[in-house]
Amino acid sequence: MKKVILIAAVSMLALASCKKDYTCECTIDSEVYTYELKDVKKSDAKDACDAVGASWILAGGSCDFN
Repeated sequence: MKKVILIAAVSMLALASCKKDYTCECTIDSEVYTYELKDVKKSDAKDACDAVGASWILAGGSCDFN
């Protein structure tokens, strides 16, 4: 039983850190631009979207992380 619990815990940790695909949608003047972030961790994708978003905000737009 202890082995099953250990294997389940390790599996959950492995799945939590999986790399996935995310999108960053930026809007300015009613036009939407979508940036695809593939095979990255969620935190890295959010950081990238925030970095891109800083430029868009200065230009009067906005970005949303999905």
